[in-house]
Amino acid sequence: MSATLAKGQNGPLATNDVVISVQLPAPADLSALLVTERGKVRTDADFVFFNQPSGPGVNLQPAPGGQPASLAVSLNSVPPEIDQIRAVITLDDTSSNFGRFAPPTAIVSDSAGNRLFEYEITGLQSESIVIALELYRRQGSWKVRAVGQGYAGGFAALVTDHGVTVEDAPAAAQASPPPPPPPVSPPQQPTYPPQQGQSAPPPGSGYPPPQQQAAPPQPTGEVSLSKDRSVSLVKGQRVTLRKEGGAALTFVKMGLGWDPVQTRGMFGNRTVDIDLDASVIMFADANPADYAYYGQLSSKDGSVRHQGDNLTGQGEGDDEVILVDLTRIPAHVTTLVFVVTSYKGHTFEQVQNAFCRLIDGTNNAELARYTLAGGMAFTGMAMAKVYRVGGDWKLQALGEGFQAKHPGEAIPQLGRFLSAN
Repeated sequence: MSATLAKGQNGPLATNDVVISVQLPAPADLSALLVTERGKVRTDADFVFFNQPSGPGVNLQPAPGGQPASLAVSLNSVPPEIDQIRAVITLDDTSSNFGRFAPPTAIVSDSAGNRLFEYEITGLQSESIVIALELYRRQGSWKVRAVGQGYAGGFAALVTDHGVTVEDAPAAAQASPPPPPPPVSPPQQPTYPPQQGQSAPPPGSGYPPPQQQAAPPQPTGEVSLSKDRSVSLVKGQRVTLRKEGGAALTFVKMGLGWDPVQTRGMFGNRTVDIDLDASVIMFADANPADYAYYGQLSSKDGSVRHQGDNLTGQGEGDDEVILVDLTRIPAHVTTLVFVVTSYKGHTFEQVQNAFCRLIDGTNNAELARYTLAGGMAFTGMAMAKVYRVGGDWKLQALGEGFQAKHPGEAIPQLGRFLSAN
């Protein structure tokens, strides 16, 4: 049974090999600073992080389920000059802060996975970095201490304070400033529903509002498919799924794609593996009837088939493809909603070039494309819907965000897309 630590408390470590891990509801990194009794690293090799995953006696190892990597520490292999090993949690989104989420928990386990100590790090607000805990020497033995020290100076300040050399960012090219844009009326700030099980943040709470580019004007009419060019849809626009000449489409593909944003950090370039998942939810009026996603690649009737999971968004073209045989969709199914969810909890602020496109399954010609412009602070996105109107099928571009990391969390939030066809 593990011992629960409060801030400042310590406990003895009776085993040589321990693992430090963290649990928190936001994408983050775990790193380690190996410092002498002066609180400084000896060299940059005493800093263990994603671009340098091994150090003297400390190794970063990946963790499943979208959680941050853990630190495997062999205390007998730590050089005698090292007095402390400080475990640091850093949010992926440096513009965010711990105050927006439930408190993280730092865990110390033995090599067999038995939990020795747990520390829930409370009291964090505006910080995006925290020294969670430290392992330290005391009279020839090792102990663990709950630290919970939030760091407001930024990651570069944290590591340079500990003696790590930080690569300077390249100087910005000198250029004449661009002319100011013409004045425009500010868009009305949209309201965002709270996540399921949460209340909305009160005014003045310090929660930054989700950033969203101003939406283009909503179109009032429908556009027609063309045999010689792809239709470029905007949010809310609709097309009837008929070819030029009036023949109804019978077999279509929905391709969805995205690219992870590559960031240049102080320790080198880094592309985060962003695992987005495309799904289609089939509705009979307002009731979920069936679905296809990475865990069930075909609807029960076989009319909708998912072509497989892409875990990173790497590569050109469609990252995931869903095939739809419109002639086989059961008569009681009225709407298909195409959804993208972020399995590891990365938001669409960390994704670029997100799109969905409609393809004629008989000749692989692209019929329509909808490109998502601008990142939004959501983990789920309703990209498009296909729905019945009389004897026709229509497609509508949606591009509406919500909070969901898998299709099961998305389904209860899709009701608002089923009306106003």
